[in-house]
Amino acid sequence: MSAHALLQAARRRTLLVWLCAGLPLALAIGLLAARVLGFDAGYIVCTLALLMAVGAAVWRARRLHVRWLIARLNEYTRFEDSADLLFTPADTLNPLQQRQRRHIEQRLQREPPDLRPRWPWQRVLLCWLIAALLAAAALLWPRSAGSAAGVMDASPVASSARSGLPALRGSWLQITPPAYSGQAASSGDKLDARALQGSRLQWRLQFAPQPQQAWLQFHDGRRVALQRDGDYWRASEVLQRAGLYRIHTLPAMADAGRAYRLDVVVDRPPQVKVIEPAQTLNQAAPRQRVWQLRFEATDDFGVNSTATLDVTTAKGSGENISFQQRQLSLSGSGPATARRFAYSADLAALGLEPGDEVVARLSVRDNRSPLPQEARSASLILRLPSEQQVQASDLEGAIKKVMPAYFRSQRQIIIDAEALLKQRGSLDADTFIKRSDAIGVDQRILRLRYGQFLGEEAEGGAKAPPTGDLPTSDAPAADSHADHADDDGHDHGGSTAPAPVFGSATDVLSEYGHTHDHAEAATLLDPQTRAILKSALDQMWQSEGHLRQGHPDQALPYAYKALAFIKQVQQAERIYLARVGSDLPPIDMARRMTGKRDGLVNRAVQLDARPAADAVAANAWQALAARDDAVDLDALSRWLDAHPNAVPDPLDVVAAIDALRQQPECQPCRQTLRAQLWPALRRADGPPARRNAADASGRRYLEALSAPQESGR
Repeated sequence: MSAHALLQAARRRTLLVWLCAGLPLALAIGLLAARVLGFDAGYIVCTLALLMAVGAAVWRARRLHVRWLIARLNEYTRFEDSADLLFTPADTLNPLQQRQRRHIEQRLQREPPDLRPRWPWQRVLLCWLIAALLAAAALLWPRSAGSAAGVMDASPVASSARSGLPALRGSWLQITPPAYSGQAASSGDKLDARALQGSRLQWRLQFAPQPQQAWLQFHDGRRVALQRDGDYWRASEVLQRAGLYRIHTLPAMADAGRAYRLDVVVDRPPQVKVIEPAQTLNQAAPRQRVWQLRFEATDDFGVNSTATLDVTTAKGSGENISFQQRQLSLSGSGPATARRFAYSADLAALGLEPGDEVVARLSVRDNRSPLPQEARSASLILRLPSEQQVQASDLEGAIKKVMPAYFRSQRQIIIDAEALLKQRGSLDADTFIKRSDAIGVDQRILRLRYGQFLGEEAEGGAKAPPTGDLPTSDAPAADSHADHADDDGHDHGGSTAPAPVFGSATDVLSEYGHTHDHAEAATLLDPQTRAILKSALDQMWQSEGHLRQGHPDQALPYAYKALAFIKQVQQAERIYLARVGSDLPPIDMARRMTGKRDGLVNRAVQLDARPAADAVAANAWQALAARDDAVDLDALSRWLDAHPNAVPDPLDVVAAIDALRQQPECQPCRQTLRAQLWPALRRADGPPARRNAADASGRRYLEALSAPQESGR
């Protein structure tokens, strides 16, 4: 046996000894505390006592460490006071020490000593005897001496016996939740309860002396009669809504007691979560045959094992669309509180064709009885590709995909030019010039796009006739088709047009001029913004020229300037629409300059009137502030029944009203009710927003209005 095994055995024996002695004492102390102070206090005391017993046992076992083991081993002569060599690293020992260590290990294996502590039977039996005495004292403790919950003190009982008035001597309340919840019934001597809606409450009360009649009076006027059964009075009620109740007897009890509270836990409806597919709208893959659906339904008390899947198919296109609905029953798997439902929709069995759609939605119900709650998932849509899309997917291997011609930005042109400059050393001259020319073409397209905002459609200046050495991309015919469409809203001329006459102004305008070349009819920009954009176009022109010539390094400065101008244009504060004629009503000269204000209304901001429903709470809140002002508690109760959501916890307000009814002169009760009504008060409306200060043009306009008019005008 190794030294570490000896240490572990000693620790286990010590831990077991302390637990056998401490656990019975802890349990007996907890039982006595529960008998004297009540179940809640006894539970806390018992838990603390058990923790202390276990902690003491662990602490005592941890005191047996390596140094303790070395000291115990050195007590034996056969180990020659060399037990510490067993716990020293071998690489730090000299040859003589290593040899001595081997001798010690052999002797330890041959004759291992028993270092476990002996059982202290006398102390253990003494602890068990003390625990038994405490348990007996707890069982024999007189119950009438004072259970903290449910049993009255002896003095009120004695005083009521002397006066002949009944008093509550014992109480017992059993709560039986609905069967569908699966919760166990609970009982206790507390008359306050918090239970699931639909639970059955059973009261058992004991009075001394016995009254003639007894009942439970609720705050909303309901009364539940108590039926006598021997020495006890019983009643039963199904909990449907929260409320307060008091115990009343005939003759009345000497001590009416406090109001007891019943809180309702509402059964929440189930929740349905879609696991697959991840999106609500899905596009079916070409040749897809199956659509996988998976759902998860959760509920606090469990959902039904079966669910209904509504499947709707839409066939056709345009106005010829037909719908077909199906309902499928699905069986769930997993626990009742979190069931999962799965379904594989066969698209061929549903009769779907290319271009059709299918919509699926799951409906589940919980186990609430008699009225189960239902929840539905989000609608999942699957669209099948049309025949054209299927044909295109079949030709993916034969057709080369080409990226669409996106609108290239000025920043992207700069990035491409800089990247081309970095590759100059690895490219030959022809390839470098071709790539630079391609970037120049992108610069030209971007310049023409921005030029449309200035009323331009072509290059703006006259072009030279095409020659054989002109690049194809600069040919006028290509420009006319690429940059100017035939459906611009005006006539571009055609083969049927007569031949233009040289020098005729009319023919020149009809061939080269367009009405939307006018700035007022073709732009939405103010003059300053137009000037900035014109500067950007000039810089683009210079950049394009250098790029087309194969000099991107010379084009970059102009490209950067163009980008800066474009940023200024993007930050323009406002735009101007084209000027149109105004259609103002005619001025009545008979009423002009008369100073009459007939028919004008006051434009001052009017505050909304306070709703009448809030006046009850506001009046009660103000009346509670004074010491002697009367408060209409009946009206406040009716208002609370009509507006239960006006306060965070209506039952707290009901309890405060009930306390004030019982003690009208209680000032703390008035303050408590006033604090409960504060959330129901309407907040004061904020001040009207101030009008924004006039800008420069607005100030000039106001100054012109206030300036004295010239004579004769």
